[in-house]
Amino acid sequence: MAKEEFINTNIRKSEYFSPLLAVLLLCSSSPLSKSQYFSSLLSLPYSSSVLHLLSWEMLSNQAVSVSRFTKCWLPLRDGTRGRGPITGTQGRGGIWKVENLEVQGTRCKSPKFKDIVYDLKHKERPSMHYRRLTKGCISAASELAYVPEPTDNQSQGLWTAVSKKLDAFYRFSRPHTVIGTIVGIVSVSLLPVQSLADFSPTYFIGLLKALVPAVCMNIYVVGLNQLFDIEIDKVNKPRLPLASGEFSLGTGIVLVFAAAIMSFTMGLQSKSPPLLGALLISCFLGSAYSINIPFFRWKQHAFLAASCILCVRAVVVQLAFFIHMQRYVLGRPTVLTKPVIFATAFMCFFSAVIALFKDIPDVDGDRYFGIQSFSVRLGQEKVFWFCIKLLLTAYATALLVGASTSTIYQKIVTVLGHGLLASILWFRAQSIDLQNKASITSFYMFIWKLFYAEYFLIPFMH
Repeated sequence: MAKEEFINTNIRKSEYFSPLLAVLLLCSSSPLSKSQYFSSLLSLPYSSSVLHLLSWEMLSNQAVSVSRFTKCWLPLRDGTRGRGPITGTQGRGGIWKVENLEVQGTRCKSPKFKDIVYDLKHKERPSMHYRRLTKGCISAASELAYVPEPTDNQSQGLWTAVSKKLDAFYRFSRPHTVIGTIVGIVSVSLLPVQSLADFSPTYFIGLLKALVPAVCMNIYVVGLNQLFDIEIDKVNKPRLPLASGEFSLGTGIVLVFAAAIMSFTMGLQSKSPPLLGALLISCFLGSAYSINIPFFRWKQHAFLAASCILCVRAVVVQLAFFIHMQRYVLGRPTVLTKPVIFATAFMCFFSAVIALFKDIPDVDGDRYFGIQSFSVRLGQEKVFWFCIKLLLTAYATALLVGASTSTIYQKIVTVLGHGLLASILWFRAQSIDLQNKASITSFYMFIWKLFYAEYFLIPFMH
């Protein structure tokens, strides 16, 4: 049987399309093979998997022009009715150019559980595709395999690989949220302290028992969100390791579940009901925020998304960890003091601002994927200035509360501190360019710095 007939027949009969076959066809010098390849491609039932694998193979082939290919390609889902016309032309130097690769009537969607399972089963185990090829095809493809030569300095290469993975994990954990969790818990844990004698080994062990599971739960929440937002993050946050491809989907799932297991294990060992309750509430709200199943995926609804963040950052962190330290570490009866009440009220404002502001830089990707954030519905400028006014209101309230503190040094610290933060916020807001995504993102990180600074002032609000 001729090579073209063999390829055409096996492509049409296969349920899955093998990337190895794409390598053979693209490396072939016969124009007829490529035209047979494109005509057969249009008849495949699983067009989304085919186009995904085709894009992967073509991007790895230096002899293929992919400028229009990468620009026009849209990720598909199985079962879509639309099918885009694919044409190929051979240009100068024998370079094969793919054009008009687009699909009408389709829309990118966030992955569901079945999509993640399918990706793990098929895309990350390409041998399942290869089994459908004949032994002869596999042997022919194996001759094209590239075997890297051993390097002289293998230790240096190992260290480079490890450092890259650590850097990817650092970005995967969303460090600004981890820092916010650590600073918040440490600050709230100082509020039950009445004298220097309270700073005992028992106190620091109890603080550590609260910090570690809370950080693990933080990683679970942000990691789970990345698992279900891979396509969105390719537009909004391409530097995240799952969106950039530095971490595979399987690696992300392992990290997320490992963080959750570690968090609950340490929470149970602490024998502290408020700590365990905080972990359970954070896990539920973080899962409801991200997971794409019926009645979940609350991030698609602006009010529910803001409520999740406000509940955890403003209420759970302040009250649960305060009670944990006061009753189950220091052994005192539960009494809500003025500083913890102020912290809860103030952080309601701040958490609402963070929940609203985080969507301002992501408006393009959110709009395309159907995420109805306030920034998408109302516009970036309106949401931005609403956040600024909300924070200024919170700082004005903090000035009044600070002026009513008992000692003079507390008044000086709280009044001057909040006044300075409010002034910096106002002057910084005047210079932002709402048309520049980098400028908006930088200002969002500046808000997190204000968030950290507030926790340094809260212990003075007696």
